Amino acid sequence: MIRTQIQFPDPLYRRLKAIAEQQDWSLAEVKRKAAEQFVTRFPESERMAPTWSFPTLDFGGDFLADPESVSPETEAITLRSER
Repeated sequence: MIRTQIQFPDPLYRRLKAIAEQQDWSLAEVKRKAAEQFVTRFPESERMAPTWSFPTLDFGGDFLADPESVSPETEAITLRSER
């Protein structure tokens, strides 16, 4: 499980805390249940989890080059994308 920090406006926090007490749940459990309900409204699609890979460079139609084989350019692109 991943631990995260969330900021709520005071009225929302108080309401969540009251629900937790009424149901005898922890506040974390209330937030997890709310998040689970929320994500059901947005079904997963391929657009939500794209798999990215380096494009293949076209050098005029004579041949194709994989960017990973063009070391200096690939390293520069990788360094820029990691920032």
